[in-house]
Amino acid sequence: RQLAGMRGLMAKPQKKITGGLGEIIESPVIHNFKEGLTVLEYFVSTHGARKGLADTALKTADAGYLTRRLVDVAQDVIVNIEDCGTVSGLEVGALKEGEEVIEPLGDRVLGRVATEDVIDPNTGDVVVRSGEEITEEAAAAIEESGRIEKVAIRSVLKCEATRGICGKCYGRNLATGRMVELGEATGVIAAQSIGEPGTQLTLRTFHIGGVAGRIVEQSRIKSKLTGSVRFRELEVVERQNGSLVVVGHKGQIEVLDQDGKVRHRYSPPYGATVDVKDLAPVTTGDDLFEWDTYNTPILTEKPGTVRFVDIKEKVTVRDEVDENTGLRLMVIVDDREKVLQPHIDIVGSGGRRVASYPLPTGARLLVRDGQEVTAGEPLVKIRREISKTRDITGGLPRVSELFEARKPKDAATVSEIDGRVEFGGVSRGMKKLLVVSDAGDTREYLIPQGKHMHVQEGDYVKAGDRLTEGPVNPHDTLKIKGIQAVQEYLVNEIQEVYRLQGVRIDDKHIEVIVRQMLQKVRIEDPGDTNFLEGEQVDKALLRIEQRRVEAEGGQPATYQPLLLGITKASLSTQSFISSASFQETTRVLTEASVLGMTDHLRGLKENVIIGHLIPAGTGMSRYRGIEVVAEEEDETERAAGVEEEIKSA
Repeated sequence: RQLAGMRGLMAKPQKKITGGLGEIIESPVIHNFKEGLTVLEYFVSTHGARKGLADTALKTADAGYLTRRLVDVAQDVIVNIEDCGTVSGLEVGALKEGEEVIEPLGDRVLGRVATEDVIDPNTGDVVVRSGEEITEEAAAAIEESGRIEKVAIRSVLKCEATRGICGKCYGRNLATGRMVELGEATGVIAAQSIGEPGTQLTLRTFHIGGVAGRIVEQSRIKSKLTGSVRFRELEVVERQNGSLVVVGHKGQIEVLDQDGKVRHRYSPPYGATVDVKDLAPVTTGDDLFEWDTYNTPILTEKPGTVRFVDIKEKVTVRDEVDENTGLRLMVIVDDREKVLQPHIDIVGSGGRRVASYPLPTGARLLVRDGQEVTAGEPLVKIRREISKTRDITGGLPRVSELFEARKPKDAATVSEIDGRVEFGGVSRGMKKLLVVSDAGDTREYLIPQGKHMHVQEGDYVKAGDRLTEGPVNPHDTLKIKGIQAVQEYLVNEIQEVYRLQGVRIDDKHIEVIVRQMLQKVRIEDPGDTNFLEGEQVDKALLRIEQRRVEAEGGQPATYQPLLLGITKASLSTQSFISSASFQETTRVLTEASVLGMTDHLRGLKENVIIGHLIPAGTGMSRYRGIEVVAEEEDETERAAGVEEEIKSA
């Protein structure tokens, strides 16, 4: 591209203290390398080269440290048994982004072991039997069928092996193309498979040389087949011109084929204009819905008169000129006193308030006070964060953030229960938001001023739904939706970062690390077990203890699963030698000596440190007692054994 076309726009080097991502230099580089650049263009291009060199030097260290932490957390994950006998697995479908298939189902399940029989709905034949490996042929058959949506597979996330993992849950060893063997150090392989692209990714900026890449969003979805549409939980209002507009954050449009089977599912964003009616027929290429990719509107669901509340000139609103259109706009700003709550009320006939819409900071007003509005009309628009020039510099820290299970900055507030949304008053400059369940259970959330809400008063939300804008905190997901939801979230989010860079990593590697992050639980009520309340215990130890107590007819312990970051998980492993060799040596050794801990030397690191053979491959304890016997000797011994048998008979 840089040799034949034009080199294009370049990213500015970072100079912002606020840490904003690189803007784009106004004058594009018009020539390419074949024609030769002008002096100015050459100078603009040098930005990229310098950025590449600086990034490479800095980021190689980051990638190396990530690999070290990953190796440390997963070094004791070794294949110890053939089959742990678990009946649970993961249901896997094709990986989609919107409607685009990123990774087909066949590729995702290749080399894994099926938990249930996979049956082709077209013929009724069994494609793969339960407990068998999904081979290339089986994966191709799953793809060709076109009607198999999900396949249940074994996964290390569900493996019940007491130590390490079992071969069936891991599946195929990607190095050999055969099922994994006993003694394979799968943890180290997983850590290196994730860490190694990290070092490559850091060099990626160097290849681009700072050419500004924009991730362009599509803004219209067309039907891919002829059939009919069905709305599922989709909240829409009809505008005066007869078009429908989406006023909910949930809900889907399903496209059904001639047989009435759902073939595509779309989730239109809030404010999208829907071009089809519920249960209406569609043909291939028909527009289903479209939306503004640059702005999110707040729409009125009821007709009436606009009434501004707490919208005061130069206090909560200021005049601005739109850069693109040159029009004057009123923009909501933060109230310094934190007293005023800018919102728009819609007043119906008889002067009664029929709807109220809180306005976040940065919202641009599209209506005037006292204006008559109809249902579905936009009141304000909020600019979306324009997809910034992404760079793996944004990628590596993101991978680190996920593996360390950090609470993201400006995390979204998530509802803990199913219920209806009600707005309370103001407390300490924060808005009160209540979720009231049908049983009368109430949860109160304090929302900071100016944060964009995802819900309106009277909306029904489910547990785990976002109430405000922002990234989800994985600890909230674990608490509210459970272990499987957080496992899925982590695997998919980490894959997303690598996928943006065009790097393919098998899911099983990330699953191995996520398994290690979720191996601890906190005891809530110890029951008749030997644990203490609030103690952090390994799941495997807990399982053994629970079985013992249940066998004796006692009361088992209740517990809460924990999500630990990789550094914390490494430091809280059963082996203190491994933890001490990683970080915080003094603290780890002091604690170990005070508690009189025993290290059973089950991982790789502790054995290397002590100077033993590592318990992987042929160094496993089961192979230690094997003696090599010469073949002739073997023959004579066998003959003697046969003679003895004849005599005794």
